[in-house]
Amino acid sequence: MVPADLITESRLLSRCEAASKKRLLETLAGLLAEGDNLLSSTHVFDRLLERERLGSTGLGQGVALPHARMHGIQAPIGAFVQLRDGVAFDAIDDKPVDLAFGLLVPEATDEQHLQLLATLAAAFDDAAVRTALREAAGNAALLGVFRQRIFVG
Repeated sequence: MVPADLITESRLLSRCEAASKKRLLETLAGLLAEGDNLLSSTHVFDRLLERERLGSTGLGQGVALPHARMHGIQAPIGAFVQLRDGVAFDAIDDKPVDLAFGLLVPEATDEQHLQLLATLAAAFDDAAVRTALREAAGNAALLGVFRQRIFVG
């Protein structure tokens, strides 16, 4: 189950331009830190990059799910970027990524947070979900796709 408050419209970015994997991670870090005085985008970026060094979070089919554990947060935080053009991301299928969901979970990650990651990965494996996300025009439309197809409650 994906909680309905995982992301907000302010943590969505439609038709974004990013020239590289690094720039995409920087953009996600900025969105994830948005509105939280305890998070800095630099620190979030460092944690996402640290996780990427362990192995790419590129799921294939144009989707990436960069994620990290973060000290100081009490609940998962998500952000989403729909890219105008795909970027090389070292994905499992070597195809460029044009949809990226960034996820921060509390440092003391439990089974619930691992299940959240698995649920998101399964949702992005659905071709209809990927198509809807690619066709959504604007942040409000992206949020609508998440509410209709991925989130609960």
